[in-house]
Amino acid sequence: MQTLAEGYKGLSVFVRLNTDRMIYTLCLVIALYAGAYIGMIA
Repeated sequence: MQTLAEGYKGLSVFVRLNTDRMIYTLCLVIALYAGAYIGMIA
């Protein structure tokens, strides 16, 4: 049972870090698309 709890805690930390990285990547992609869009208009 203790091993299961430790594994769940480790998985939770991994998911939290991975979510942060996904949000960062998504913001970067949105910024690139916004820059390209503004460049096309101007």
